[in-house]
Amino acid sequence: MNYDIIVIGSGPGGYVAAIRAAQLGFKTAIVEKENLGGVCLNWGCIPTKALLKSAQVFEYINHAADYGISVKGAQANFDEMIQRSRGVADGMSKGIQFLMKKNKIDVLEGYGKIKRGKVVEVTAKDQTKKDYLSKHIILATGSKTRELPNLKQNGETIIGYREAMTLKKQPKSMIVVGSGAIGVEFAYFYHSIGTEVTIVEFAEQIVPREDADISKELGRVFRKKGIQIMTSASVEKVTATAKGCEVEIKTAKGIEVKQCDVVLSAVGIASNLENLGLEELGVKTEKGKVVVDGYYQTNVPGIYAIGDIIDTPALAHVASAEGITCVEKIAGMHVETIDYNNIPGCTYCAPEIASVGYTEKAAIDAGYKIKVGKFPFSASGKASAAGAKEGFIKVIYDEKYGELLGAHFIGANVTEMIAEIVVARKLETTGHEILKAIHPHPTMSEAIMEATAMAYGEVIHL
Repeated sequence: MNYDIIVIGSGPGGYVAAIRAAQLGFKTAIVEKENLGGVCLNWGCIPTKALLKSAQVFEYINHAADYGISVKGAQANFDEMIQRSRGVADGMSKGIQFLMKKNKIDVLEGYGKIKRGKVVEVTAKDQTKKDYLSKHIILATGSKTRELPNLKQNGETIIGYREAMTLKKQPKSMIVVGSGAIGVEFAYFYHSIGTEVTIVEFAEQIVPREDADISKELGRVFRKKGIQIMTSASVEKVTATAKGCEVEIKTAKGIEVKQCDVVLSAVGIASNLENLGLEELGVKTEKGKVVVDGYYQTNVPGIYAIGDIIDTPALAHVASAEGITCVEKIAGMHVETIDYNNIPGCTYCAPEIASVGYTEKAAIDAGYKIKVGKFPFSASGKASAAGAKEGFIKVIYDEKYGELLGAHFIGANVTEMIAEIVVARKLETTGHEILKAIHPHPTMSEAIMEATAMAYGEVIHL
């Protein structure tokens, strides 16, 4: 069969690209070897948020007395939490199936590989192969958990994020290696339901890509909760024992040996580039990423790449935006390239983290003279009423022109608040305009206005 566009991979980059292509009148097919929705819907974004919500509800119940409510005998049912998470993921995957039918997109089940002449070879589970011809081919094959040479995963005692979502038994103790979003989210989840958790991070602070103040605050809160944190440390060796794992951790003081039931490797991701036919076609790659132009075309005309397999932030919403941009460019529309300095990042542990734009250090390193404002939620009436006083809002402005350079939030529900900053930066809003935009009271979001007021020496409630 002939198509205008074939998308290989049905994650948030692939399925969104396919739907936009169908909307624009292209005859479209999508290739998927496993489950529609990819890692995000089936093993990442969505099911992890379901687990985190269960943990949050359990924490609410355990602290019900703080709100004047007496609750006795609450227990975390690990199996049912896992089942709920899988049910949410299955429902979302079925939703993608509906969208494919609605938009008349053919779903080609199997492993996709590109061949010369703009042919996509699809190998089904029974190993039968079938070729499809397409004018344009978009690679959206996503990523998998990255393995370190000294931390090989066995799926039982040394696990990745997939196994962390489907363990048959709740571990009594866990060491989480790496403290990016995946690491701290699972650390929070397991600790909240009673697992003894230790985080091992190679950098000086946890969540090392965040603004330094955010990293310090999350570290403080996690330690207060009872999560052990080892920074400037690395796992040198893991030995399986009758009781679980013996872990050798290198620190500034030397080697420390710890015992645990399970080691969760959360040291990042690796692109899925194997057996795609890239080498045969001469598609250029660098450092494990496909090289593309501003509209995601590779060096081979008619072949494109989006999402985790290219050198851009490995986030679901980024992949979706890249897919739309790519398809609209193919359609000949006037399309702006994506501004990667205005991509929000969100981490869904408790407290949540949300950020966009420059960190304070990055702004200074870029040569800006800056104004910085911070407003703690401990001074927020809504936060006090909600019992969520941890964290703060931090905003960074250019001193000369008032440009909103960046914002860094940590606290309850801040992932729902960061979009205000993204839109404001897109519209080139200044500090004065944020300050004079009347925010509703009492809300958590008014802390954005208060932090801005602090940056300009006009703060009222601090």
